Amino acid sequence: MLNVVGKVYRVSGPVVEAEEVSSLRMLDMVEVGEEHLVGEVVRLKNDRAYIQVYEDTTLLKAEDPIYSQGFPLYVELGPGLMGTIYDGIQRPLEVIKEKEGFFIRRGVHIPALDRKKKWFFTPMVKKDNYIKEGEILGEVEETSLVKHRILCPIGVEGKIIWIAPQDTYTLDDRIAIIETQGKENEIFMLQRWPVRKARPYKERLPIDTPLITGQRIIDTLFPVGKGGCVAVPGGFGTGKTVIQHQLAKWSDADIVVFVGCGERGNEMTDILMHFPKLIDPRTQKPLLERTIFIANTSNMPVAAREASIYTGITIAEYYRDMGYNIAIMADSTSRWAEALRELSGRLEEMPLEEGFPAYLSSRLAEFYERAGKVKTLNNNVGSITVISSVSPPGGDFSEPVTSHTKRFVRGFWALDKDLANARHYPSISWTESYSEYVDDIKKWWERNVDRDWLALRYTILDLLQKEQRLLQVVKLVGSDVLPQSQRLVLDVCSIFKNTFLQQSAFDKVDTYTSPLRQFLMLKSIVTFYREADNLIQKGLSVEELHSLPIYKEIIRMKSLYSEDDLDKLNSLPQRIKGALEEIEI
Repeated sequence: MLNVVGKVYRVSGPVVEAEEVSSLRMLDMVEVGEEHLVGEVVRLKNDRAYIQVYEDTTLLKAEDPIYSQGFPLYVELGPGLMGTIYDGIQRPLEVIKEKEGFFIRRGVHIPALDRKKKWFFTPMVKKDNYIKEGEILGEVEETSLVKHRILCPIGVEGKIIWIAPQDTYTLDDRIAIIETQGKENEIFMLQRWPVRKARPYKERLPIDTPLITGQRIIDTLFPVGKGGCVAVPGGFGTGKTVIQHQLAKWSDADIVVFVGCGERGNEMTDILMHFPKLIDPRTQKPLLERTIFIANTSNMPVAAREASIYTGITIAEYYRDMGYNIAIMADSTSRWAEALRELSGRLEEMPLEEGFPAYLSSRLAEFYERAGKVKTLNNNVGSITVISSVSPPGGDFSEPVTSHTKRFVRGFWALDKDLANARHYPSISWTESYSEYVDDIKKWWERNVDRDWLALRYTILDLLQKEQRLLQVVKLVGSDVLPQSQRLVLDVCSIFKNTFLQQSAFDKVDTYTSPLRQFLMLKSIVTFYREADNLIQKGLSVEELHSLPIYKEIIRMKSLYSEDDLDKLNSLPQRIKGALEEIEI
């Protein structure tokens, strides 16, 4: 039941100043005006409240009523989230389109989850069992890829005095009654959780497993662990969204939450048109069955961008608590920060560098610290990996959002405009990027792929550093004056960049590379360098190496050997060794 708790005093863009609001609290969700526009209390001062409204405030006027239900902005959690497209405040866009057409009417209120759809519920506990908060009550098969575990609500524990039998139920049907100190709590499949409050867990665990993306430059050179945070900064047109689309398709996360946070509408349209047609490469089932979308484009109200990122991370935490590994793609946090800047300006707060509010870094920290690998309240292990793009104006990585973000992430995939202009994708710079997860996940690579992975990785990174120094010389005097050993370094690095780092998303063979195939490709290149370097020392020239059939095979190996030809690729390093040993000098 909505109560009138005040009235509009002044409207300044997305910020509404309200008066006579003594009953409101910070972060309370309110509805403004006769159209019931959704908003949130962001400041209280004397008898005034300042509300950020998540919809267009045009035509709002003084004396319009303010309504409140007396609780914070929340998301609805339960079966039916998978495959759904929401806006920044969790309104289902497909349902709105059916009822309202292509343009969302202001103040439209439609439940985030379908109340009429029935779900087959299987109880996992029995009557008279004692259950604690966060433990599993039962299961629902949400999609063929995701078993939705119904959790005991946070703050509720006690003796189960009734549990629903195995059958179909709607979200509003009661599925259990838990007695707590003489009080009976009715439990439903539908739960609510405030978006700005992190969900609890038992213990934060160390990261020890990589998120396998199938993108060679990421998995081999700049990996991210499950539960880690990575920033993907880059100027306009460098491929931020392309990388996030690839990771959403190919990463081995159980569930993907894709948050379009203020990006251009055509980019979000592209992903919404293509994802329903995509097949999960691991299960051969629609990828939509393990993906949730939050679509908030640049033409939507600016305040909704600020909410969308919290909506996404809260949904991710909910599935993490079931024991799943979640990857959340935030595209882009710069648009979210710009929303903070706009709202801060409307609230007349003191700005810092480039007009951003003083609390920008703390808001970024609050978001990134909700990632991580944890032991859940039901003793499962779940993780949230955050991969957020950053859009620095003009590609300037020293601007506030990028520089503050670097403080809170352990992975940095810097996108290079020159690489993007040269059509080298992924356009991740191997000189500016870094990952602090290498030591955390090296044992996984040694155990599951090969013990030489780390040594080969260091070898190729060392060669890339040597190449950077040599290229400065080449710019001055040309490559012809370099000794053969240095020309070999340039040649091997060229092979590595074009054969290994450059990867085509449109090539069925090249779009995804398993860890073993990545390792074998890397081993082949390093083996070629080591054997060729020995021959160079004996007097062979780099030009003579170019004429060898094995050289051409190395250059073409990414398209020659698919995942079904790993045996042939496994023999390539030995064949390289044999071919070069046969050369007589």
